[in-house]
Amino acid sequence: MRDFWEKRYREAGHAYGTRPNRFLCNDAPCPAAGDRVLVIGDGQGRNGVWLAERGCEVVSVDFARAGLERAEALAAERGVAIETVHADLLEWDWPENAFDAVVEIFVHFPPQARREVHRRMVRSLRPGGQVILEAFHPDQLDHDSGGPPVAELLYSESDLADDFRDLEIEHLETRQVELDEGPYHQGPAKVVRMIARKGRGRSR
Repeated sequence: MRDFWEKRYREAGHAYGTRPNRFLCNDAPCPAAGDRVLVIGDGQGRNGVWLAERGCEVVSVDFARAGLERAEALAAERGVAIETVHADLLEWDWPENAFDAVVEIFVHFPPQARREVHRRMVRSLRPGGQVILEAFHPDQLDHDSGGPPVAELLYSESDLADDFRDLEIEHLETRQVELDEGPYHQGPAKVVRMIARKGRGRSR
């Protein structure tokens, strides 16, 4: 799988475009300038760079070095800085109580790995911190606009409600959208979207 992503991110152009994800930039509450934000599976950096342009202190993590190289180049082109971390999210030593927001946009794992990554996301949040997440829903198998072609890698509302049950879920919906994100995310798609927040009295 790592070889797949290295190859994709070395292709000409940007696999998912250079504009930020629409849910992140239009519908979700944007982290404030000065917030420390973790963007997991940030690929070529379109979302991390956009957050940095808004004054956030961004840490972008991906296991494809080619993606991070493109992310650093995009940040330099836009005149901002992001911290990039080359790591497998299941092996990375996640900081705890360290981030004001964690962003997960179209990052998909098998169920056991998904639950573990989400558990670590929760622990990495500071009290009051938020998760902003968009992923492909199982009904995406009826579309050819992107995402993994395997049902167990797709996320339902119940999956996310269970994974993030220790957070206050502020928004959770399944939605039909029209994707326009580079050559690999084009056309009608079924997605699940979530915004959840860690209570200010919680440190874990």
